[in-house]
Amino acid sequence: MQDALPALVLNSEAFLRNVMSEPTPSHSSSSSPGTPTNARVSDEQLMLAFSKGSADSFSELFARYKKPIFGFFRRRVFESAHAEELTQETFLALFRAAARYQPRALFRTYLYAIGFKILRAHRRKAAFRATFFGQRASVPDPGKQDATESGLWVRRAVEKLDPLDREILLLREFEQLSYAEIADLLELPLNTVRSRLFRARMALRNLLEPSAKGALEAETRGAPQNLAQKGERA
Repeated sequence: MQDALPALVLNSEAFLRNVMSEPTPSHSSSSSPGTPTNARVSDEQLMLAFSKGSADSFSELFARYKKPIFGFFRRRVFESAHAEELTQETFLALFRAAARYQPRALFRTYLYAIGFKILRAHRRKAAFRATFFGQRASVPDPGKQDATESGLWVRRAVEKLDPLDREILLLREFEQLSYAEIADLLELPLNTVRSRLFRARMALRNLLEPSAKGALEAETRGAPQNLAQKGERA
């Protein structure tokens, strides 16, 4: 994905475009006042420093999270270009909200919450276009996202899960969020997250077992023919 924000970003936010198009800063002694210089500084400290005007802190946050946030959207929308646009919108929203930031939760929970709001807005627009203009709704395309046969099985099976169960499974297995973070993001009781994740995993396993069994049977049926062909070539 590209690092620069879309050209439609307001001129007053040209600074943000520059930050996103530059490599991660080396945290030299020339950093602006209040900028953390330790590369292992927490996300929350970086965000607080950015809220006080540190451009380097934002660059570091962007470097840490641009790929995870892009992956978050890529697993949930049809086109890679849309995932890139939504990623950029997320960091733009983060930029705009910096002055109001309060470290009440983990930064990544805060960032994914912004991503969820943007994703919901995108889905509403996609549903409107599909309804009134006959355009295809923005949904994941297993065929384009993973060309391997095993990957296709998994993605097609995931798509058959209950929407909430699927979201919990993705957040846990792909985004690697904790149960507490998922509960905060989806506004669910912690026990509900645990039980629905268990249900999603069991449902996914049941969906995958017939596919794996069918593939094994197909491979077994083809084995004698393959052996015969090898014998003829020999």
